[in-house]
Amino acid sequence: MDIGYLTSDAMKYPSQDWKKIIILGILILTSFLIVPAFLVMGYVFRALKWSIAGVDQLPDFDEWGEMFTDGLKIFAVELVYFIVPFIIIFLGIWASIGSLVALGASGNDLMPAAAFSAFSLMGGLLIIGLAVAVILGVFFTIGIANMAYYNSEIGAAFRFREILNTINAIGWVDYIIWYIMMIILGMIMGAIAGVLGLIPILGWALIVLVLYPYIYLLYARALGLLFVSGLKIK
Repeated sequence: MDIGYLTSDAMKYPSQDWKKIIILGILILTSFLIVPAFLVMGYVFRALKWSIAGVDQLPDFDEWGEMFTDGLKIFAVELVYFIVPFIIIFLGIWASIGSLVALGASGNDLMPAAAFSAFSLMGGLLIIGLAVAVILGVFFTIGIANMAYYNSEIGAAFRFREILNTINAIGWVDYIIWYIMMIILGMIMGAIAGVLGLIPILGWALIVLVLYPYIYLLYARALGLLFVSGLKIK
C-alpha cells in the first residue's frame, strides 16, 4: 500500500466540490437538532461506500431517508463497540468524585491520602477504559468499512473473522502507519482550528462549515482506500 498516494488522494478528495462541503457544514452546524447529526454520519458513510466502490466524486445529497438510516446504523454500531470502555471511564470518574464528596463531608483527617487514592482509582480506570477503546477502535474502523462494503448491512460491522482477515491483508504495519498518519493529520487540522478559533465569528464559521466537513470526508476517503487495498490483496 502506498501511504503517500493514499494520504495525498484523501487530502484532495474533499476539495473537489466546495458546495457539498458547505452543505455538510450546515448540517454539522445544526446537529444540535439531532436529525442533522444522523444525516452527517450518513453522508460521511456514503462517501466511504462510494470510495470503496471506486467512485472518485463526492456523493450527492439525495435519498435523505437512506442517509438518515445509515447514520442511525453508524450510531448503533459505535454504541455497541464503545459502551464498555465508556462505562469503565464513567465509573472511574463517578467513584472518584463520590469518594471525594463523602470524605469532604466527613472532614476526615486522612483527606490527602484518601484523595490520592481516589484519583489513583480514577486514573487507573481511565487508562483501562482508554486502552479498551483503542483496541476496540482497531476493529471498529475496519468494521465500519466492512459494513460499507456490504451495502450498509449492520451485521458486517461485527464479522470479526472477516475484519481480522482484512487487517491481515492490509498488513498490521501498514495499518498502524495509516493510523498514525490519520492522527498526525488530525493534529494538524486541530492546530488550524486553534488558529481560526482566535478569529471572532468568521473563524468559528470556517471551522464548522469548512474544516470539520473537510476532515470527516478526508478520513472517509482514506479509510475507503485503505480497505480497498486489503481487498485487492485477499
